[in-house]
Amino acid sequence: MRVLSAIALVTGLVTVPVQPALAAGGDQPYASYWYPGSILGWDPATDPDARFNRSRVPLRPRVQDPALRANANARAGEGRVASLVSFAPTSGNPSQGAPEASYYAFGHWQYVDTLVFWGGSAGEGLILAPNATVIDAAHRNGVKVYGTVFFPPTVYGGQIQWVRDFVQRSGTAYPVADKLAEVARHYGFDGWFINQETAGGDAALAGEMRSLIAYARARSPIDFMWYDAMTESGAISWQDALTPANDGFFTASDSMFLDFGWNTAKLASSRDLARSLGRDEHELYAGIDTEANGYNTAVPWEALFPAGGAHVASLGIYRPEWTWKSSASPADFRARDSRFWVGANGDPSDTSTTSAWKGLAHYVAESTPVTAKPFVTGFNLGHGEFYNVDGIRVRTGGWNNLSLQDVPPTYQWLVSSGGTRLTPSIDFGDAYEGGSSLRLTGRLDAVNTVRLYQARLPVSAGTKLSAVLKTPAAGPTRLRLAVSFTTAPGTFVTYDLGRTGGAGWERRTFDLSAHAGKTIAQIGLRTTGAQDAYDIRLGRLAVYEGAVDIPAAPAGLTVLGVTDVSPTRKSLRLAWTASGPAHHYDLYRRNPDGTRTHLGATPNDAYFVGRLDQAGTESGTTIEVEAVSAERGRSPAVTTTVPWTP
Repeated sequence: MRVLSAIALVTGLVTVPVQPALAAGGDQPYASYWYPGSILGWDPATDPDARFNRSRVPLRPRVQDPALRANANARAGEGRVASLVSFAPTSGNPSQGAPEASYYAFGHWQYVDTLVFWGGSAGEGLILAPNATVIDAAHRNGVKVYGTVFFPPTVYGGQIQWVRDFVQRSGTAYPVADKLAEVARHYGFDGWFINQETAGGDAALAGEMRSLIAYARARSPIDFMWYDAMTESGAISWQDALTPANDGFFTASDSMFLDFGWNTAKLASSRDLARSLGRDEHELYAGIDTEANGYNTAVPWEALFPAGGAHVASLGIYRPEWTWKSSASPADFRARDSRFWVGANGDPSDTSTTSAWKGLAHYVAESTPVTAKPFVTGFNLGHGEFYNVDGIRVRTGGWNNLSLQDVPPTYQWLVSSGGTRLTPSIDFGDAYEGGSSLRLTGRLDAVNTVRLYQARLPVSAGTKLSAVLKTPAAGPTRLRLAVSFTTAPGTFVTYDLGRTGGAGWERRTFDLSAHAGKTIAQIGLRTTGAQDAYDIRLGRLAVYEGAVDIPAAPAGLTVLGVTDVSPTRKSLRLAWTASGPAHHYDLYRRNPDGTRTHLGATPNDAYFVGRLDQAGTESGTTIEVEAVSAERGRSPAVTTTVPWTP
């Protein structure tokens, strides 16, 4: 457990750095990975995968309101959370999702500040950049993303020469550091996690490592998180604390991940040393290893987050994707993930349990990126067994693509009622956009208030509030949209959704101009009346200005490459030119009967289509790409035709 290298499965000792093979034609693009020697030859202009790995979602600002935290024990503005996640093996991270629903589609960003895209191994590559889907989803939620630099222990194939190559100077410059900055800029992520566990170093090598980090930070706005392994003597000696043996790495870096053996005394001394260095103790992340046991992991919580007291440091979680990898089904994954982050009761305000693991909601107040208009959510978690657009099924079959994930609800779930509490859930049986929607079910026998989103949205004379809803049959919805304002954040103003005219999706829009000058603090739902078997879905919730924007159509749709998988099946790489801002682009194939099938979507200006099948004897397949605005208006499509060989 001592090392962070359990995933480094080695196929053999690699003695010569190897440049990963570049994809060609219409093959699957993957996230980039390198050795210290091979990254020096990387050029995005000549790397055919580079265009597909770019994030187009900037890091959103987010806020915490201590008065609106769900749990009375949780604290705001103190301990942070870093999550170290391995989404796939180092060489196996698709750039833009995959045609399967099973994926670590994380939905509790409100408790995380930084995500480390974990990976690296001696047999594949030591430096791993995050793929675009993870960057997009994290940034949409105001969470930073770091790539990983991993120098494994010698028992896992590590070579000290790789470390020396990493810190090699060229005059006063560190060429590898310059490349790390270039990679982060080009792909659009925020920093690097440095894990140096290869034995054989000395004080001079350790000094060069610190100098490289300081050099990189001085020349580019990227972060560095250092892992507690290499000390200033060059030896590998896990301190489980900030000590005089490793504090030079902390002062050179933005933050430090402390190894797993910390306790009350070690964290207290770490806090005191950080303060004496003029640093915030919350830039220290006390690590826990949940790879094997998840929420059954023994953690000395009181040492880190003492009851009733200030957080001593921040928390670093190694491999929380246990909730997915250990699950028996999609529903089991969601239940495990909820217990891990929210707690055993599925209610962040009530984390009481006989288990020592209370959930992160017990300790850390929720943050929200819902700080600017338009705010639009379809409650799409970025994966599913089908894909809907405007309530119409345009694709069947599993898929995952976190670039399409909407901001999940801040509170999962907060329901207050004088009677039976209804059950909110993200439901994968129907959707207005994507593969899921919000569903509210149960016995309705009293008013229920469901708090969904914490927000900080200014209201003007043109601000609108809208929802798209669906009931099993025509009749009263017994549901109101509810918003509160910062002037009285606990008091909701409600808007009646009225009756539905059938069993299809219906839209409601409300004018908020009466509240111009105010700021929305919360968005939720409120029920009225009574119904034994209540069931309603929300497929979209939006706050926006004026009319829905219709974006300009993209231009220049081009086939960059084609791979003939069989005489009747191809994979494609496509690209186009944006004609203005877009939330994302939807791609379709036109079928012989005039209908369309969804091929995928991306915020990027390039996309990989993994499967295009010839329909009957068609001589060519028309591909269509349309822009979708942040308010979900849709442009006309740009088209191209992919020919089939007779």
